[in-house]
Amino acid sequence: MKSLKNPVMREMGFAASPSMEQLNRGTQAIIGRQVTMRQSFYDRNSVPISRGQARFVDEHTVSIDNGESITAAAFVISTGSRPYRPKGVDFSHPRIFDSDTILEMKDKPTSITVYGAGVIGTEYASMFRNLGIKVNLINTRDKLLEFLDDEIIDALSYHLRDQGVIIRHNETMESIEGLDDGVILRLKSGKVLKTDVFLWANGRQGNTDDLGLNNLPIEANSRGQIVVDEQFQTCVPHIYAVGDVIGIPSLASAAYTQGRAAGMHLLGRVDGNLRLNDIPTGIYTSPEISSVGSTERELTERCVPYEVGQAQFRSLARAQITGETTGMLKLLFHRETKEILGVHCFGANASEIIHIGQAIMNQPGRQNSIDYFIETTFNYPTMAEAYRVAALNGLNRLFDHERSWH
Repeated sequence: MKSLKNPVMREMGFAASPSMEQLNRGTQAIIGRQVTMRQSFYDRNSVPISRGQARFVDEHTVSIDNGESITAAAFVISTGSRPYRPKGVDFSHPRIFDSDTILEMKDKPTSITVYGAGVIGTEYASMFRNLGIKVNLINTRDKLLEFLDDEIIDALSYHLRDQGVIIRHNETMESIEGLDDGVILRLKSGKVLKTDVFLWANGRQGNTDDLGLNNLPIEANSRGQIVVDEQFQTCVPHIYAVGDVIGIPSLASAAYTQGRAAGMHLLGRVDGNLRLNDIPTGIYTSPEISSVGSTERELTERCVPYEVGQAQFRSLARAQITGETTGMLKLLFHRETKEILGVHCFGANASEIIHIGQAIMNQPGRQNSIDYFIETTFNYPTMAEAYRVAALNGLNRLFDHERSWH
């Protein structure tokens, strides 16, 4: 979309409008390459793969619907999740989708209603708006992505609205009716919306309903999720569960680390160096968002004396060169020790930029300090340079407080 909106491309007469099918074809090619790569790892390490629906027969045996039976000393459940489908929504209707089936949409609609403004709903709203589709984003809560920093929530809301997304907060569905020419959503507040298509993006369900859990003491909750301890053990110690099937944070990055942690633990290597406490969020809206550590809200509630250092992307040479000047980096650090407590980023490449802050934040003792960014030379021009700008900005704020003569 960036290429298509580029004024030089426009001037040269490029005015393409890719179909949903063309966009999806690109996606499928990348997924195919990822699958092939993973398969090569299993082959190289002689890991046998059995295909089919597996169910627990007892605590040490699973049967697979191809007739195979497997006995093992330990199991790791990583069956993932799927979009939650409530009763009263007709997903068989050709204009009503969930976050999986929307990828199979053949024709590009002119308008869409996205119900649910969590990570998935917000990402899809952003994507569809980029494609020039009119978007209604219906949020069942009073603000977007409440777990994020307030300033970033405000910035995201502003940019979505600026791009033309209509956001409606504190709304609940009354009914959804699929017609031949569109979908009508009635809300409990009395509002009625009609768009070409409708995307249900409100919640996910763990894939546990056909796992044979009834043959084990393990019970899934109402959303199909399994409860685990810090080592990812279920109530049956040799059966572990990782990834989306255990609920938050529901990130591919977290699932990868959790699977490794479970594997290390069942091999008896409990002290495997796995950082499960500092999983960054990565939200691929446009501009994207990433954060690690505490938010201002959390620090204020805990009465931690913190200060804020900020860098606006529009002041960075690299952002001026690429034209991606929307965004900011925000460092939260302890007033006395200068220890970094949280890093929040909004803008192009946010999910990459965050890792620099994450690395320093996890240094032992006094080595976790904003001084690192002040004393380090960053390449110029880069986006990473925002750390130096933000650290100096925060440090200046400290002296303003502590030396009134300054």
